[in-house]
Amino acid sequence: MESIKKIADVLKNNDFFYILTHIYPDGDTLGSAYALCQALQQLGKHAKVLTDVNCPSKFDFLKNNIKEENFNPKFIISVDIAEKSLIPSNLKKFENSINLCIDHHIKNSIDADISYTDHTAAANCEIIYYILKEMGVKIDGNIASCLYAGISTDTGCFKYSNTTSKSHFIVSELLKRDFPVSKINEDLFIKKSKKKIETEKILNKNLEFSFDGKCAITHITTDEMKSINIGENELDGIASLPISIENVNIGITMREKSSGEYKISVRTSSKINANEFCENFGGGGHSRAAGFSSFDDIFKIKEKIKNILTLKFGW
Repeated sequence: MESIKKIADVLKNNDFFYILTHIYPDGDTLGSAYALCQALQQLGKHAKVLTDVNCPSKFDFLKNNIKEENFNPKFIISVDIAEKSLIPSNLKKFENSINLCIDHHIKNSIDADISYTDHTAAANCEIIYYILKEMGVKIDGNIASCLYAGISTDTGCFKYSNTTSKSHFIVSELLKRDFPVSKINEDLFIKKSKKKIETEKILNKNLEFSFDGKCAITHITTDEMKSINIGENELDGIASLPISIENVNIGITMREKSSGEYKISVRTSSKINANEFCENFGGGGHSRAAGFSSFDDIFKIKEKIKNILTLKFGW
């Protein structure tokens, strides 16, 4: 694997960067992209962040210090993208021309000229932090906001088991900068839109338990989303609902996409490796948070999930 120093040198020796983020963008992919973009612009380089068509408005603050530029790219970077299927449809034209991949998932299949992956990092923004330090970038309040957003969201505001001493060390360094951490926490972790509350009501209504309550599965269909006028890009955070229930070891949230495909998000307790579970369905991710996709109907997906749980754990 390449070193942080090698990645920093590559970035310093190139210019005209496009930075790609993943489908259904979250705080980590966006925080990584906008922090890196600001850093490159600070060094006098040309950089632009490319996102999914629909991006949650609660992350708009990450763009605060970005200079919008128009140019033809000479170097393509992907951040927090583990595989091609996670590249948004509007960015697919870049999927075979990625020069640098920076990621923290256990498995990464992006075909890039250069890759730096570290699955021990709780968030991709932790990797970006060390790259920026190696590049000699001044991490000001705006960059700190981006890095904090990524680390805090991917650790569930430091509640998830992926949180490490390194996570807390980096955040303690970021908090030395001047940025509105209390407002960021409020906007990202406390406030909910009325549509989000309606979504949770649907998920609770559709919740099913099996295997003596060790497994909780819920879903939301496109028709149900239309009934409350909520878009696919506004559903971040719903995957944690089933696993938050007492005694549940595996929580599964299925959401139907406009294509008819289901995106299945899996969250687990320490008793089950979510990545290994999702590998049975061609997916993957992290040890406690992973996912896969399927064009099967809800009942077929549930049946397959229960069969695997019985096969692997004797449930």
